[in-house]
Amino acid sequence: MENPFRDIDKPLKSVPAELKSKVMSDIAIAKLIMELAELFSYNLGDVIETIMSKRNKN
Repeated sequence: MENPFRDIDKPLKSVPAELKSKVMSDIAIAKLIMELAELFSYNLGDVIETIMSKRNKN
């Protein structure tokens, strides 16, 4: 088995354009899914902060 850490100090190789566009597309889709999940889920930190501030006022 070859040691992968030997390649750390070597210059980076260029990536084919189609592979780069595929990876960037996958990242964009993952980001969209994360943002949609955040939109439709509770922000628990904000909920707790709101409850505690209302509790302190009463």
